[in-house]
Amino acid sequence: MAEHLFEDIFHVTRIDPDGKKFDRVNRIEARSEQLDMYMQLDIATDVYPMHMGDKFTMVLAPTLNLDGTPDTGYYTQAGRKTLADKYDYVMHGKLYKISEDGGSKDKTAPKVEIYASFGGLLMLLKGDASSAANLELDQRLFLLIRKV
Repeated sequence: MAEHLFEDIFHVTRIDPDGKKFDRVNRIEARSEQLDMYMQLDIATDVYPMHMGDKFTMVLAPTLNLDGTPDTGYYTQAGRKTLADKYDYVMHGKLYKISEDGGSKDKTAPKVEIYASFGGLLMLLKGDASSAANLELDQRLFLLIRKV
């Protein structure tokens, strides 16, 4: 089974909070159910439309190979099953920035902000640092989404 670096169920709370910037892209804001993470994500709406109130599973994975073997950098649809078969929308990108605040004096958990780019479509994932412990700077990853 492929290793997931992050997985949770999100609810879309806002669409294009700063106004519409591009014709075929929406920036969604979403909040996760289990880990209380906040996410901003650019979605190609002509490929995968998202609406207010939509509920979806989002996974970050280092590979699409079901056995967890590393990604070779080349994707072929050679008839073999991959993790992508279980999801509706898949993007490949790179984690380019991680910011941690280290926690505060009142013993709150450290917070983290994770930034990734998927061919110019951006993601910000913000919340408890322990939820993102498996993520590393400059890591290549796949973002997979399926509505629930």
